[in-house]
Amino acid sequence: MAGSALAKGAEILVLPELFLTGFCYEPSLQSTQAAQDRPPYPSLDPFWALAREHNCIFLSSLRRGRQNLGFCLEGNRLQIRPKIHPFGGEKVHFDGGKVILPVNTKWGLVGLQVCYDLRFPEVARTLALQGAEFLVTVAQFPALRREQWRTLAMARAIENQMPHLACNWASGGGSLIVDARGRVLVEAGLEQTVILADIDLADRDLFRREVSCFADRRPEVYGRWDTERSNP
Repeated sequence: MAGSALAKGAEILVLPELFLTGFCYEPSLQSTQAAQDRPPYPSLDPFWALAREHNCIFLSSLRRGRQNLGFCLEGNRLQIRPKIHPFGGEKVHFDGGKVILPVNTKWGLVGLQVCYDLRFPEVARTLALQGAEFLVTVAQFPALRREQWRTLAMARAIENQMPHLACNWASGGGSLIVDARGRVLVEAGLEQTVILADIDLADRDLFRREVSCFADRRPEVYGRWDTERSNP
């Protein structure tokens, strides 16, 4: 599927959360090569080969011990960003990350977040304030919450005025690419498929001039509720 996307001109390839393993909680899955993968992550070898041949990047997440690690693979470099918020029963198996930083690529800074992080606008905003050019979310949202997934993906694009590549697993469906104005450029159904769209950063910059949300922020006010509550 990655090969077919590359044949159609894709340069930034996004795959679902834990696409190699799923969450692999069952003991029978703990012994698989991908579940036991360690640096330099031989399970990613086929994607390294594609990245070098086609001068593209891959973004997704993989498991390492008690961490669900978002990654960006480019050239000879692998950048890791941890999932910040484990969801529900994931907390038994995973620890939340403590660092929110964009990844630096030849297309500029990319904001990478993993699944449940989508529900926390602080993650995307922190990435945006650090200069992320666009946002990428890799996920395993269930089909029963597909409308929430879609709405949240659009909201993160609109409030941060940047394109959003949101890739969900096929069983949940609804992977989509949203522009900085919140318009859905392309959307998947409930099947394994490849979706493609062009990311227009010039239009993003134009929209930011039209609606100056970042310039109009008042961070000096946003924390006052906490101060006032502790000093009634």
